[in-house]
Amino acid sequence: MKHPSLNSASYIPGSVNTYGHDWSHNAVGGNLRTFGRHFIDQYGRVCMLRGVNLSGSSKTPSNHKDDVFPFQHETVTFVGRPFSLEEAPQHFARLRRWGLTFIRFLVTWEAVEHAGQGVYDTDYLAYIRNLLALLPQYGMVAFVSIHQDVWSRYSGGSGAPAWTLEAVGFDLHQLDSESVASSTGAAWLKGVKGGGHIEEERGIWPSGYQKLAAATMATCFWAGDTFTPKLLIKNTKGHSVPIQHFLQNAYLDMTAQLVKAVGDLEGVIGFEMMNEPHRGYVEAPSLHYFDYNTDLHLSAVPSAFESFQLGAGHPTEVSVWTKSFPVPTRKTGRVILNVDKRKVWKVDGPTKGQCLWEMHGVWGWDRNKKAAIVLRESYFNKHPMSGKKIDWYTDFYYPFLNKWADRVRSISSPEKIVFTEMIPNEFCPPSFARENQPLNIVYAPHWYDLNALFNKAFGDFTVNVQGLSRGMFPLRAFYWGHKGARTNFALQIRNIVESAYSVLGDKPVVIGECGIPMDMNKKEAFKTDDFRWQTRMMDAMIVGLERAMVGFTLWNYNPYNSDHTGDDWNGENFSWFSQSRALPPFLLYHDQSSPTLDNGGRILDAVVRPYPAKTAGIPLEFEYEVTTGSFMFKWCNPDPKSSQGAPTVDKPPLAHPEINALETEIFLPSMIAHGRNVVVSGLEEGDLYVYDEGRQTLFVVAKNTQPGKVHNIQVKVVSPEGYKSRPPPFQVNDFWGDYGFVVVAVFVLVCALVLGVSGVVEKFV
Repeated sequence: MKHPSLNSASYIPGSVNTYGHDWSHNAVGGNLRTFGRHFIDQYGRVCMLRGVNLSGSSKTPSNHKDDVFPFQHETVTFVGRPFSLEEAPQHFARLRRWGLTFIRFLVTWEAVEHAGQGVYDTDYLAYIRNLLALLPQYGMVAFVSIHQDVWSRYSGGSGAPAWTLEAVGFDLHQLDSESVASSTGAAWLKGVKGGGHIEEERGIWPSGYQKLAAATMATCFWAGDTFTPKLLIKNTKGHSVPIQHFLQNAYLDMTAQLVKAVGDLEGVIGFEMMNEPHRGYVEAPSLHYFDYNTDLHLSAVPSAFESFQLGAGHPTEVSVWTKSFPVPTRKTGRVILNVDKRKVWKVDGPTKGQCLWEMHGVWGWDRNKKAAIVLRESYFNKHPMSGKKIDWYTDFYYPFLNKWADRVRSISSPEKIVFTEMIPNEFCPPSFARENQPLNIVYAPHWYDLNALFNKAFGDFTVNVQGLSRGMFPLRAFYWGHKGARTNFALQIRNIVESAYSVLGDKPVVIGECGIPMDMNKKEAFKTDDFRWQTRMMDAMIVGLERAMVGFTLWNYNPYNSDHTGDDWNGENFSWFSQSRALPPFLLYHDQSSPTLDNGGRILDAVVRPYPAKTAGIPLEFEYEVTTGSFMFKWCNPDPKSSQGAPTVDKPPLAHPEINALETEIFLPSMIAHGRNVVVSGLEEGDLYVYDEGRQTLFVVAKNTQPGKVHNIQVKVVSPEGYKSRPPPFQVNDFWGDYGFVVVAVFVLVCALVLGVSGVVEKFV
């Protein structure tokens, strides 16, 4: 297929009836596909995809009531999540105006199958089909991510339906308590019931991965055949099957219903098996402690052994962890939980009221000593029968990933892309070699600044937590100023991307989640309406993504966000859009050039920025400076004879399918360019460009097609003569700019003192 820009020497840039950030079939000549580390269109152009997660609101049902939870879980509905069909045009138009046309669309297992195994919510499936069918009208594409956190809402997160926990034998009403002393420690549910906003509750929810309910469910799901072979469950046909078989088959069948509902749509380019998977107890280093570097410890955190005792109704003393620095938390005390001797295991459940892990001989209760005893300390590290060392990825994750991918493609089509991610904060494991990979994958890890995320604070001082957790010398992990934050974030993101290239080879990498807390710095911005620090942090993060030359989907666009309730899930507040701050729908115009759509956005200076959307060549470097609105972009023509290519960001392979286009399309927001002149430099004789503000696209035709030829343009937006320039959103500072004078003054003073002392000594000598 040939692009019109290739067919005529008289081609005028922008003659096509499309725009840069348009991923519809009309704009890209058919389906987007992958080649090497890139998405490409049917003309061979490299496509840089940017977008959002839709949405944090999808974690909770539209009829959720805090005072009822966890009762009535069969009757919940997720119809209207992330927003209603009636509201969809304004939200899609807004995201298109902001250039965020790549969607990570969140669906939970609970949303599809909350009423019971095999009972699918056809109203919800019809709703999301109608919603996703609208995407091509707005130039959008999506991949559907089956979302979970801490297994389920009923264990403190989101994802799986309540009946999965009941199937294993948990009593939903005994997993947590309003009173700390009477809590079984099996889950922390206050955050899914409207809590998590006050300081002592912030950040507790991720520690739920280690608690009894979520850790047990994950272990049963991934490795039940190995670790819980005695647990047999009746399936929908009345057959008793192992719990792993029961849960995984239910998940595959739910996936099949989802793919049947939306997999044939033009706007759906792929699916993601599971958000932020967790291994549960598998590979736990000990029954007495968790890996501090990978598993968060905050508030009361029982060890696995302590969790078993608590769940079985034995009051147990556990460690209490408090936020600290430079390590995230430190142990500050002990507290006795479950003083009421409550049991989380149902008497009429499959374990007959016994702890599942006691049933499998991992621990037991000494009636003479009236104390719990460990019977199999290394139970989750080695295969209980063979004694072979367990590897969660190789033994459990990869086999199911491939089985899941085969199911998806058997229902949809081979070109559907499989998006996959590993355990959060881990680099791509070396074991994820070609033999373990499904076909046509995109690696979609997550990245957050864990220090700011955990402390809900951001300022001039930033910390490379990724480096510290891997043994970096502390002084090397500290950065100052905005330049320092950009450097810090760029290094961490680059490490994630390059670790993937070194393992996977040249496969596309997309950062599936990245974002910043809007309620940082003690929620000062909500009182002052000054979101400068949020703007700075978002800019530093996106600069890091741009330097890594990867696409991303920001967490998150949530129309139901408010200053008070945030995203209404575990105290999180990440959405930089809030419907409560926006204009009513009847005042909106849906054209891309309409500023009415911007109301409700808070840090748009950092979020809405130029990027090379479709490049007639291989992108090499892109750098945008938010304080001036200027950017540079460097790309080169493919060169099949080139030997360049390394698992690094700055040395992409130059081998590439033939590019049947000369036109490069760059998203240049109206928000930046309106009322200003767009000045492009660096083009060669014969090269042409046009900026169309209505389509928010800078069209560039570079006519030199010599293999390996490098193109480099600089773009500025300049206020017309006589008009005042726009003030920058902030100043880009660094240590020397802030303290250089002080350092020099101190140095001069010290030198003067040393010379003065030397003079005195010489005089007396």
